[in-house]
Amino acid sequence: MNLLTRIEESAAYIRSKLGALQPTVGLILGSGLGAYADDLEDQVVIPYGEIPGFHASTVVGHKGQLVAGRRGGMTVLAMQGRSHYYEGYTQAEITIPVRVMKRLGIDTLIITNAAGGVNHAFAEGALMAIRDHINFSGQNPLIGLNLGEFGPRFPAMTKVYDQSLRARVLARAKAEGITLNEGVYMMFSGPNYETPAEIHFARAIGADAVGMSTVPEVIVAAHADMRVLGISCITNMAAGMLDEHLSHQDVEAVAGRVRGTFVRVLDLALATIKEE
Repeated sequence: MNLLTRIEESAAYIRSKLGALQPTVGLILGSGLGAYADDLEDQVVIPYGEIPGFHASTVVGHKGQLVAGRRGGMTVLAMQGRSHYYEGYTQAEITIPVRVMKRLGIDTLIITNAAGGVNHAFAEGALMAIRDHINFSGQNPLIGLNLGEFGPRFPAMTKVYDQSLRARVLARAKAEGITLNEGVYMMFSGPNYETPAEIHFARAIGADAVGMSTVPEVIVAAHADMRVLGISCITNMAAGMLDEHLSHQDVEAVAGRVRGTFVRVLDLALATIKEE
């Protein structure tokens, strides 16, 4: 089955389950952040395993399901967990959900992740609005036959994170006394955490945070002319920043501690989109 057929079959199946819900905003919720979707109203829950073309997430803390519902007057389609490049899939495969969202009529994507802090000004629990990214994964989801139904062969990546939307969310957060940083996210392939030397390199070339996701999804969203807001939760300081051992359990624990602030920032983002 070719990629376009998988996308179309996935979209058709999800559409058949949504009923009267017509999502206009997509959410991708990263490690420790998926609980946001639990509070959506009028929920429709679709496990990834039921959806043609989707892969079940193997990462602890990722529920592996779509949740459609309403929040703050907006109808959203949220991914509770994602598939990662390091799980053995191609980047074209792990980004199928983004293209499915586009097929469902979603043009705005809010994408989140748990990330390691590289910027010395950050601390565990900080939130960062992504200004730009560096793809250091060694791959690209657009390699191969171009899907012209979604976008051009050579899409521009100059403004992949919507500057206007980000600025308005930053202003709202500031007005409420929420510290929302800005910075550059750098993707490594994983699944191992980065070495101190790699983190030194990341900092030297301008990264503020590092992680193992997000970039392929954003590239595909940009290719499809979707507006993107990216938010990283700095769940740990990256290797070499502090004399400590890194673990996925610690990542989830920190994400849990800042969940209230994270939820408020996402609510502010939805309120900002609603006012447009």
